[in-house]
Amino acid sequence: MLSKLNFKKKLSFLKSSDSLRKIIANTGWLFADRILRMGVGLFVGVWVARYLGVQQFGVFNYATAFVALFSTLSTLGLDAIVVRSIVREPEKRAEILGTAFWLKLFGGVAALILAVSSIVAVRHDDQLTISLVAILSSVGIFQAFDTIDLWFQSQVQSKYTVIAKNTAFVITTLVKVALISFHAPLIAFAWAGLGEVSLGAIGLIISYRVRGYSPWLWPWSSPLAKTLLKESWPLILSGLTIMIYMKIDQIMLGQMVGDKAVGLYSAATRISEVWYFIPTAITSSVSPAIYAAKEVGEALYYQRIKQLIRMLVLISLVISVPMSFMSSTLITILFGNGYSEAGKILAIHIWASLFVFMGVATSPWFIAEGLTEFSFHRTLIGAVVNVVLNFILIPSCGGIGAAIATVIAYAIAAFFANGLNSKTHRIFTIQLKSLILLA
Repeated sequence: MLSKLNFKKKLSFLKSSDSLRKIIANTGWLFADRILRMGVGLFVGVWVARYLGVQQFGVFNYATAFVALFSTLSTLGLDAIVVRSIVREPEKRAEILGTAFWLKLFGGVAALILAVSSIVAVRHDDQLTISLVAILSSVGIFQAFDTIDLWFQSQVQSKYTVIAKNTAFVITTLVKVALISFHAPLIAFAWAGLGEVSLGAIGLIISYRVRGYSPWLWPWSSPLAKTLLKESWPLILSGLTIMIYMKIDQIMLGQMVGDKAVGLYSAATRISEVWYFIPTAITSSVSPAIYAAKEVGEALYYQRIKQLIRMLVLISLVISVPMSFMSSTLITILFGNGYSEAGKILAIHIWASLFVFMGVATSPWFIAEGLTEFSFHRTLIGAVVNVVLNFILIPSCGGIGAAIATVIAYAIAAFFANGLNSKTHRIFTIQLKSLILLA
C-alpha cells in the first residue's frame, strides 16, 4: 500500500515538474531584475546625489517621499487579488484585466490630484517642489499598464515584464548619465523618472501584443469593480500604513528642519536599505518548506522557523556591526565630503536592518498560523510610534533623531509587539532566543 502511495507521489511530482521548472525560471528572472536594479541603481543614484548636492538631493527625495504617501491609490491593493482571480477564472481574463486597469487608472488620477493639492497646501510658495510632485505623481497614471504584468504573473511568465521594464531602466539610466554630463537642472531627473515608467508601459503593451492579446479589447465590469474594491480596501489601508511607516521620516525632516537634512538622511538610508532584498529573497525561497513542514509536524515546523529567524538575524548583524564602524568612511567615499554628516545617521539607521530582517523572517509563521491581520496591527503600531518619536526627536537631533525613531519603531513593530499578545507570544520567544544565542 505504501509503495503505491509513493509511486503516485512520484508520478504527481513528474507531472508537476514542468510547473516547477517554470516557477524556478520565473524566480530567476525576478532575482536578476532585483540584482540589476540594486547594483546599477545604487551606482547611478550615488552619482546623481554627488551631482545634485545635498540641498537639491534633499528636495528630490522629499518630493519622492511625499508622492509615495499617495501611491497606494494608484495600485488600490489589487495586484494579488487580480492574479488570483485570473488563475481561478481564466475565461474571464479580459474582463478582470480591463476592470483592474480602469480602476488603477482612476486611482492614478486621484493620487495625482490629491498629491498636487496637498503639496500646494503644505508648500504653496515652493514652485520647484510642487513641480517635482506633479511630475512624479503622474507616474501612477502610467502604472495602470502594470495590469499587463499581472497577466504575466498569473501565467508564471515574469520574464516579459523584466525585459520590458529593464529595457526602460537601462535607457533611463543612460539618460541620467547624459543629464549629469550636460549639467541638467533638477527637474530633468523627475522627467527621467516619469519617462522610465512610461517606456516600461510601452514595453508591456508590446510584449502583450506579441503574445497575441490586446489591452484595447479589455471590457469594464461595474459589478466586478465593486467586488474587487470590496476585497481590496483592507489592503489599501495596509498599503497606506506601510507608506507612512516607511516615508514619514523624510517628510517630517523636510518640514521641521529643511531639505538639506532630507538629503543627508536619504544618503544614509540609500546604503542602509540596499540590503533589504536579502531577507525577502531568502524567506520567499524557504517559505514553501516551512508550510510543508507544518503538515508533517510541529517539531519540524518550528525547527525550520527557528533556523530561518536565526540565520537572518545573523546576516543582519554581519552587515550592521561593521557598517556602524565604517559608516563615515563609506559615506565620504561614495557621496563625497558634502555628505559627511550622513555617516552618523547611517551608523544608527543600519540597525533597523536587524528588525527588518527579523520581521520578514516571521512572515511565513503569521501566514501559516492564519494571523496575517496581526501583521497589519504591528505595522500600524510602528507607524504611530515613528510619527510620535519623530515629533519628539527631530527638532533637537535632526536626521540622527529620525534614525533613532526609525530603529525604535521597527523594533517595536517587528519584535516587541509580538510579546504583547498571547497568540504571538511564541514567535516572540523564538525571536528573543535567537538574539540571546547570537549575543
